[in-house]
Amino acid sequence: RKRDPMRNKLKLLAEDEADLKILSASLQDAIGRVGEMKYDAKGRAFTLRLSRYVREQDTPARILTGLRIDSVLGIKARGIDQSDPSALAVLLSIEFAKGAVAPSGALTLIFAGGGEINLDVECIDMRLADVSDLRPTDKKPLHPVEIE
Repeated sequence: RKRDPMRNKLKLLAEDEADLKILSASLQDAIGRVGEMKYDAKGRAFTLRLSRYVREQDTPARILTGLRIDSVLGIKARGIDQSDPSALAVLLSIEFAKGAVAPSGALTLIFAGGGEINLDVECIDMRLADVSDLRPTDKKPLHPVEIE
């Protein structure tokens, strides 16, 4: 029997704060290269390619995943050295602060070591999709997933 390549692949859509909590928890401890974080001002989109730790199974594994954040009006990075595109950044969480006029606000991607990417957004509009096969890993995150 042929294996379904889409089986066990995560696809998530976040359009509100409840969705964002699930998406953020799914990306906790995801690793990405600084050079693979792109902001398209004309297309108003921020994209990341990440190696996501797969928490939805018992066997330790990672999978390549893409994250696209749409409706982005502006971006500011703090504490992330952008001079080395091959530098790694570990994503810890994504938070949302409501703006003065709903549904606008600010998304903050929080990275290990104190780095942050702040996105001014019209609304929460995010898509996550796994894009590779699982690959086993012997490195497990040292802390449990956090969902409030």
